[in-house]
Amino acid sequence: FVYIVRSNFTRPDLEEQWNAWYGGPKLAEMMTHPLFLSGQRYRAAELDRSVRYLAVWVVESPDAFTTPEYRSTWGFVEWTPHIADWSRNLYRGPEEDVSDLLDVPPDGALYFAAFDGVPEAEAASRLTLVEAERPDVLWMAVAGLDRSCPAIGVRRRGADVTPKPLPSDLASGIRETMYRPITDRRRAKRG
Repeated sequence: FVYIVRSNFTRPDLEEQWNAWYGGPKLAEMMTHPLFLSGQRYRAAELDRSVRYLAVWVVESPDAFTTPEYRSTWGFVEWTPHIADWSRNLYRGPEEDVSDLLDVPPDGALYFAAFDGVPEAEAASRLTLVEAERPDVLWMAVAGLDRSCPAIGVRRRGADVTPKPLPSDLASGIRETMYRPITDRRRAKRG
């Protein structure tokens, strides 16, 4: 499963400190929780930049969000008043761990397509169409949490490779963004 957290930060004067906390101690702490496999953070760089920050976590199962460890440290603590446009959704990925697929090096980028304006009832048929248009992208349907975005697509790319936007007949309601990594991908360390 792929856990996606998207947000904006409203205090430019505190943004550097927030990124240091979220990309440092918070990211490291999340990797100690049961069922969390990996995580990495990104900042919007090209195409649609209306949602500036993206965190991508790989978890073994939805049970990751019910453990006492996760529940005891959930949230942004003192940063909450400055978080805007926040969403968290869980997507069903392939059976295998996709951490390597999502590991974006510092000089790379992550293509991210979000079905933000597509009703969930319509998402499955739209997903089939975009999969045919972009077969090299990992497309996933929402499986839990907020369910605010019914499907996404992700693909690691070189920083100098920006795909052409989806054709207009497919693009309606889909927000495409190129994100650059602001942290390395962290992996869980298990005994």
